[in-house]
Amino acid sequence: MERSSDRTTVSRHPRVLLDTSVVIDFDAVVVAPHADAVALSVITMAELAYGLHTADVMINANRQARYRWIASQFDVIDFDTESAEAYGALAASVRAMGRNPRPRRFDLLIAAVAVRHGLSLVTRNAADFEALDSLVTVVAI
Repeated sequence: MERSSDRTTVSRHPRVLLDTSVVIDFDAVVVAPHADAVALSVITMAELAYGLHTADVMINANRQARYRWIASQFDVIDFDTESAEAYGALAASVRAMGRNPRPRRFDLLIAAVAVRHGLSLVTRNAADFEALDSLVTVVAI
């Protein structure tokens, strides 16, 4: 896995998929050294939508405005049947390592979209994708 703190191993990718952890606190300055273009998975949009509904209407309004901004700024890639097949392979790989894939379902779904489209995955939580490096390139920032 690449780490941005070690500038000698930072490599640039034509296009990457951003994990939800990166989108929540998106900082273009941090992502820019790694990619020419970025995209999101519809799974990330679903995770963000989950946070839109709280008991506080002001928090909801702010989050909804940010959600709409994110949807308008990034290319959002759908989850399709090829992504579903990649998800199965990723989950099987996690299971083969003696780990339970269920707690990391959303992470694996996002990684599956990256695999399906041949994109590297940029994340703040590289441990969530541990042991998948033979199937997806994970870029830790």
